[in-house]
Amino acid sequence: MLILTRKPEEVIRLGDNITVKVLSIKNGQVKLGIEAPKELRVYRAEIYEQVQRQNAEAAKAQKSAAAKAAARLGFNPDKQRTERS
Repeated sequence: MLILTRKPEEVIRLGDNITVKVLSIKNGQVKLGIEAPKELRVYRAEIYEQVQRQNAEAAKAQKSAAAKAAARLGFNPDKQRTERS
């Protein structure tokens, strides 16, 4: 991990097209401004982790729903694999 110290209004460059600027430091909070290409998603870590968990849960629910639908149609993936072998 790279550790840097910056004062308000000082900037950090990440590559050619990302800029992080310290806007203010007040009451133990640091306000940052981030300039990045629109196609680059920028999240706070806790929001990113929440989105990842929700995506994983949604994928499980979809897989479960697909398995239930296949069972209703009489499709057994294990049986299909053994018959093809």
